[in-house]
Amino acid sequence: MQMKAALFRDPSQPLTIEDVDIAAPGEQEVRVKISAAGVCHSDFRVLAGEWSATPPVVLGHEGAGVIESIGSGVTNLAPGDHVALSWTPSCGTCRYCVSGRPQLCQVAVSTAYRNVLPDGGTRIRSAAGEDVYSYLSVGSFAEYAVVPAYGAIKITGDVDPGIAALVGCAVTTGVGAAINTHPAKPSDSVLVIGAGGVGLSVVMGARLQSPGNLIVVDLAEDKLTLAEELGATHTVNAREHDVLEAVLGITNGRGVDVAYEATGRAQAVEQAYECLTPGGTAVVVGQVASGERISIDPMRMSGRELTLTGSNYGSARPSIDFQRILDMYARQLLPLDRLIGDRVALTDVNEAFARMGAGTTSGRIVVDIP
Repeated sequence: MQMKAALFRDPSQPLTIEDVDIAAPGEQEVRVKISAAGVCHSDFRVLAGEWSATPPVVLGHEGAGVIESIGSGVTNLAPGDHVALSWTPSCGTCRYCVSGRPQLCQVAVSTAYRNVLPDGGTRIRSAAGEDVYSYLSVGSFAEYAVVPAYGAIKITGDVDPGIAALVGCAVTTGVGAAINTHPAKPSDSVLVIGAGGVGLSVVMGARLQSPGNLIVVDLAEDKLTLAEELGATHTVNAREHDVLEAVLGITNGRGVDVAYEATGRAQAVEQAYECLTPGGTAVVVGQVASGERISIDPMRMSGRELTLTGSNYGSARPSIDFQRILDMYARQLLPLDRLIGDRVALTDVNEAFARMGAGTTSGRIVVDIP
């Protein structure tokens, strides 16, 4: 089957919209007609050369659509099912999966992190006959995607595909960090550094815990305004104020009990840690560029009993948490529609990345793929 897809070929070049061939799904695979895809900073890092990916590769890992066909051995999905795509495929039987931590399954290391399917291959070929890989085993900037059956999560209800796509990454990553990885207590002061799609999702998730102060830091006033509308009690523009001084001022010199870093910048991780009160926890939600390191004071960590921890994919169980999040959205507990800042066509995906790089986007850009 022929389809159009946005291919990454070189960090110095924009994505190219090309006609490629996509094969039928193999064993334990499904082919999905993509309806919508989110534009995520993780894709931008590949495009900017900050993360490596063997080209050519179809970028995009936030996606939602409808099952078009299924491969042999697939019993839990059928053509016509609506699905959100998960970029952390899991085996369901290893120690991580059976203990409720599928986001740590080694299947993701051997497949998604190499942009291949479980057999080590791909189902996409370019017009010149090249193997074309699917970013994080998804490749949602295309009309179709072949993905592992366990990476296609069936969803129910009348859900905007754009919302379902964002649940596939940003929403689950952010909300999950706040309700799964390290939930705040009602009396806690909470800090969120970064008000992009992931950071705003953290804000919504943290708000569900009814904390005391909920402080959001960003460089853009429009993003801070949106954070306030989603539940932030205080905002700090880091261009205009020293973040630590501002946080100490808001918390009467205590610092915060929980700090979530959602920018993917090493300096922001250090900043989140420095803003902690004794006994506090900093959660690294964003993912930094390859090779970056942070510096913290281990004496302060032990003396003040501080914790620095990571959150991968919001410590989520996609097969459970995707629908759980969408049910909370249906009950108006999570205003996920507020995350969508703009919607564009697949042919405009490079413009979307340019806006992301310039920092001129407020909310997530969704690519609609009819």
